[in-house]
Amino acid sequence: MSAKNTLAALLLAVAFCVLASCAQQPAAPVTPVTSATPVADAGPDRSILWVRDSAEYAALALQAYTSATKDLRGMIDDPLWSALPEQTNASGLPPAIIFDVDETLVTNVLFQAELEPPFTNSKLDQWNASTTAVAVPGAARFVKFARAAGVEAFFVTNRPCEPADEDPCPQKDGTIEDLNEAGIPADESNVLMANERPEWTREKKARRDLIAQNFRVIMLIGDDLGDFIPCTRARAATPCPEGATQKSRKRDTERYAAYWGNGWYVVPNPMHGSWTTVE
Repeated sequence: MSAKNTLAALLLAVAFCVLASCAQQPAAPVTPVTSATPVADAGPDRSILWVRDSAEYAALALQAYTSATKDLRGMIDDPLWSALPEQTNASGLPPAIIFDVDETLVTNVLFQAELEPPFTNSKLDQWNASTTAVAVPGAARFVKFARAAGVEAFFVTNRPCEPADEDPCPQKDGTIEDLNEAGIPADESNVLMANERPEWTREKKARRDLIAQNFRVIMLIGDDLGDFIPCTRARAATPCPEGATQKSRKRDTERYAAYWGNGWYVVPNPMHGSWTTVE
């Protein structure tokens, strides 16, 4: 064998040994985020700790509710104003605000920090039942302010009804309890759950439209694009003819640019949401 061929064989053998050694190395263990995990150790779950720990999160939530507070009186007084682009001829209707619940009024960040995947609705139900709900910064104060001004509050949540023990929606009682614990009075009449009626899918438009039959909706407040705009999820649901994409979501966000901060108020939530379902 020539010296050139010998060198090539040696290099090939070394490369094989290196690859074999790498293949035998165990994967680095993944340390789950807990309620005590420091930011430096959180890896890709820093979004959870940003909500839990950062002053910036609280500042943005307060900013959303402060902006809504400043705008409220003008929107009450303008009978032609509605936060629903398709709502017209509503000048004779009493004013109302539609709120999302989780990460808009009530924070579940500690549940997210302690969650062992996969997520299930029953895990969230059990966690909510065993803990005292905490309001998002500024939320309880704003709901109280709006009600004092004569505005009705509706809570449209995608927590789903899952029948158990002949109760068609035990989750509704839990949601009402969470809101009350967080200092936001709620009852059966103003909480609208996903699947509570056959047409109430995770697409919230049907529930918004129902409220708009009897109220002039002057504000929408939420943490997800679907709290404002229909058809934002990858999986199509009535009345959406097709699922959403990243491109369609950005297009619709631009389409309704005049409403952001002007009737539509977003509370920050980088942890989860319909944005995670699209490509």
